[in-house]
Amino acid sequence: MNIIVAVDKNWGIGYENKLLTSIPEDMKFFRETTTGKVVVMGRKTLESFPNGLPLKNRTNIVLTRSKNYDGHGAIVVHDEEELMKELSKYESDDIYVIGGQSIYEMMLDKCDVAHVTKINYAYRADAHFPNLDERDDWKVTGMSDEKTYFDQEYYFYRYERV
Repeated sequence: MNIIVAVDKNWGIGYENKLLTSIPEDMKFFRETTTGKVVVMGRKTLESFPNGLPLKNRTNIVLTRSKNYDGHGAIVVHDEEELMKELSKYESDDIYVIGGQSIYEMMLDKCDVAHVTKINYAYRADAHFPNLDERDDWKVTGMSDEKTYFDQEYYFYRYERV
């Protein structure tokens, strides 16, 4: 399984249920990487999308404790066991965990690859991703050259479980 995330200098990922910033090339990378695949998210991540609707051209799986939640066409599961049972129907390489914080924390140890866009700026954040640079079980296996969008510097990293 894969994780895909954009983080700031402090591994922040969001503030008040919104992304910290929007970089077109990062959005394009996300779209191209996940189109035709399975995306796994929490309820708040789904609700942060335009009109709270699932992402097009993907199998959307939403984890929520709410028993009567309407996923607007997304597959809705209610606990980790039910999620893992649903995910067993798909090729592991085709699964991308896309957030938020609690879903990333739950699924990180089940993933083998992490696609991390690192933004060289510290934003105000109330949601974070585990710092893979501080973990012995993950290593950087790829990194882009420096990229810029206006005054934002960022890099695309690929981490793999050791």
